[in-house]
Amino acid sequence: MKIIILGSGVIGTASAYFLAQAGHDVTVIDRQPDSGLETSFGNAGEISPGYATPWAGPGVPAKALKWLTMQHSPLVIRPKLDVHQWRWILQMLANCNTHSYQVNKTRMVRLAEYSRDVLVQLRRDTGIAYDERSQGTLQLFRTQKQLDGAHTDTEVLRQSGVAYELLDPAGCTRYEPALARVPGKYVGGLLLPNDETGDCFKFTQGLARLAEGLGVRFRYGVRIERLTIEGDRVTGVVTDQGTLTSDAFVMALGSYSPQLLRQIGIHVPVYPVKGYSITVPITDASGAPESTVMDETYKVAITRLGDRIRVGGTAEIAGYDLRLHQARRDTLEHSVTDLFPDGGDVAKASFWCGLRPMTPDGTPVIGPHRTATCSSIPATVRWAGRWRAVRAACWPTCCREGSRRSAWKACSWTATGGATSRWWSRRGSAAGPSRASGGQRCGGCGCGGGGSSNGSSGSAGTAPGMTNFSSAQAPRSICLQRSEQNGRYLFASVHSTFLLQVGQETTVIVRSITNQLEIAVRNCKASGRTVHLLRAAWACSRRPGW
Repeated sequence: MKIIILGSGVIGTASAYFLAQAGHDVTVIDRQPDSGLETSFGNAGEISPGYATPWAGPGVPAKALKWLTMQHSPLVIRPKLDVHQWRWILQMLANCNTHSYQVNKTRMVRLAEYSRDVLVQLRRDTGIAYDERSQGTLQLFRTQKQLDGAHTDTEVLRQSGVAYELLDPAGCTRYEPALARVPGKYVGGLLLPNDETGDCFKFTQGLARLAEGLGVRFRYGVRIERLTIEGDRVTGVVTDQGTLTSDAFVMALGSYSPQLLRQIGIHVPVYPVKGYSITVPITDASGAPESTVMDETYKVAITRLGDRIRVGGTAEIAGYDLRLHQARRDTLEHSVTDLFPDGGDVAKASFWCGLRPMTPDGTPVIGPHRTATCSSIPATVRWAGRWRAVRAACWPTCCREGSRRSAWKACSWTATGGATSRWWSRRGSAAGPSRASGGQRCGGCGCGGGGSSNGSSGSAGTAPGMTNFSSAQAPRSICLQRSEQNGRYLFASVHSTFLLQVGQETTVIVRSITNQLEIAVRNCKASGRTVHLLRAAWACSRRPGW
């Protein structure tokens, strides 16, 4: 398969390497003159699955108010007239509870542990070097309250099978001897012995060279302008050097991905959160950290990278502003000099900032995306890893008359022999057939819309590529379009979300993850680009969970 990857940061470059290993024809395009020159360039250098933690947690709103008044604040908010900024902040606040925190941290740790294991295997296979160390991460607590609060994290780590150890001050100095020079600055720590450190920029550069050896083409200095679509497929990317076409595309532009995706109607919950770092030359190796020390008070990571100390931190919510602010440097210098006063010369440190692509709950957006619009019902089904959005109508309406700007409403679909399921639906426009339109069919385009009041779909006027079936057993007939012969759909209701796998001329039984909800699809047949779901039934009346 021919694949184009947008972005040559660590994610885009790693994707290119593994796709080339799988035998695909891969091209990477980026506006920079080389790989890893934006967010991957100067980050904190942590490879810390155990410390993978959502920023949205219980008590964070109260902590944020306190942080904003601190001289060396780990959080900075620069309000803008930007609906995306405020939506992201509100979504993050909605995740600031114990249940969401535990769910999100469990997901993040599981994915991060897998990623670390793949990295270890890659290092064995290729010998790639990037100032790596495998000596763990020490989360350092300056107050007893912080140490007591660590038990919430340790419970998640225990459930995930991640090794950890709670340390007293003597235990902290055993793993980081230089901390013995600043007694009284900390009360304990949480050690994650399987974590690693490394220079992300060096790793990205080295992996790009390895990918080129596998046949990957890197096209640098290419500015991406927009994506082109035909029907429900992305077919090309328009650049300042012409349009490039491919069979598939990987979006790896970090914080800039939402800007490009919004142009084609895809909205991902990602917003840039600026982080800063300084890179300090080591002057006394015995006074520098051995691995990574996470200063819990200031949310600053202090990492040993060869003969340098990388100090990274601060969450600045300021849109796409890349200006460097001296106050942020002062915070980083304060943290490292307070804990490792003899380690390096901060006066000679380089100063950098980058934009983290952040989601409100901390978990990444990973996976294929498919957009489809029904021929007989204005509906859209989208799949983007953990992010889900479904728009659907619960009664047949004209495919042309249904307005995308019409109001959302909840309607009841009484399933055969079961309870009532409620679907978020959209009312058709006045020109289209109404819910009580009786036996009328759409006469405007021959889509077969309209249908009868008992829910049977129209048998005449079928659009090209569609096949209608009798739905006498169903109170409503729903159709979904797809872009390939055997596809996957994420089908959702207010009560449940689950995946529907449709084959060629098959009968499908689909259950939710909790096995509490069942959809029985009878006489299901894929014809061209349309699949009709003719019967749905609740397996139980209790509301299922995701």
